[in-house]
Amino acid sequence: MTAFGALIVSVAIGSPDDTEDKAGRERPAPTITTSSRAAENTRAPEPPAKPGQAPSFEGDGQYLVGEDIAADTYKTAGPADGLIPNCYWARHKDASGEFSSIIANGNVQGQTRVTARKGEYLEVKGCLPWKKAG
Repeated sequence: MTAFGALIVSVAIGSPDDTEDKAGRERPAPTITTSSRAAENTRAPEPPAKPGQAPSFEGDGQYLVGEDIAADTYKTAGPADGLIPNCYWARHKDASGEFSSIIANGNVQGQTRVTARKGEYLEVKGCLPWKKAG
């Protein structure tokens, strides 16, 4: 067992590392070359394309027009099923949620249309899906 341990120690101490050859001489660093053709064909990856805004949206929430949804006129068939069927919409000048931020709003029982402009926030609650009217 002692001879085996000595053998492992001598191999670990005496073996050349990655920068030396078997005779213990230092190996030259590898040369890296690039071809001009390869450099011409190599280019930085393009950033991912922005996904287009869907022609419809659904769900209660506040949507930033121009980012979450496109600026356009949208229509809904009215309120979603609920205890008290009611569809509420509001155009806001900011995302504060303050009463003073409301540009226009409505509570509807049937079909309605709303024109949302870029930079506004469109808030909707209890409505069926909204689809572009155009």
